[in-house]
Amino acid sequence: MCGRYATTTAPGRLAAELDAVDETGADTPTGGFANYNVAPTTQVLTVVERHDRDHPDDDPKLRVRRMRWGLIPVWTKVAEPGVPVKGKPLFNARADKAATTASFRDAVKYRRCLVPMDGWYEWVVEPDVLAGAKGKAAKHPFYMSAADGSRLYMAGLWSVWRDRAQPTSEPLLSCTILTTDAVGDLTRVHDRMPLPMPRESWDAWLDPGHPAPASLLETPSADTVSGIVARPVPDLVNSVRNNGPQLLATVSGGPVSDTEQAGQISLL
Repeated sequence: MCGRYATTTAPGRLAAELDAVDETGADTPTGGFANYNVAPTTQVLTVVERHDRDHPDDDPKLRVRRMRWGLIPVWTKVAEPGVPVKGKPLFNARADKAATTASFRDAVKYRRCLVPMDGWYEWVVEPDVLAGAKGKAAKHPFYMSAADGSRLYMAGLWSVWRDRAQPTSEPLLSCTILTTDAVGDLTRVHDRMPLPMPRESWDAWLDPGHPAPASLLETPSADTVSGIVARPVPDLVNSVRNNGPQLLATVSGGPVSDTEQAGQISLL
């Protein structure tokens, strides 16, 4: 699964790197956007490919948009004017079931996106025999990121929710991150992971005019995640109130193995 991640990307910089249109409405292209503890319901950056409303016959372009992390299906009822009823926190969707799940199947066909991140967190839970004095199993956070420091792009789905009683109100954009079976040594940390989308698959994944090939929803090969490493990080990340680069500091310890406690797990 993926319930917490880190990103230090400013929307303007991301748009410039991707030759995309920045639709976030940010005042400045850099600075002030780092979040080392992104949690569900946060507004996050996404990348979509869409046609220009005023020029629908033009080729679609990449667009950077800010969306609520936690997909709100289009059919969600209204709680109060302009506010959807609270439902399940759909911040993850299983890639192998999304196409047949009511909350996600339309998005699989028509609204796919990328979610850029520096890396994501997962927790290793100690067996009961190693639990603390209070009998509670300890949870050790690990951070998964590219070994070369490059940005990761995960497959996502998005939705547009509107209060139909207020047709002129701003639509609410929301997204979810697709997850798949963990690959290779990542299984030592968690049995699930976000679904990475390699650059060569972006055209097919983001194409607004055609369904994505089913192969892109399959569990990736070990080669796809060969540049990702995992390392133990401070317990500070356990609370969403904590934020800052200190959350990414490497710490010793963790129940994965003696050699991994010293630094990182290499996913090769």
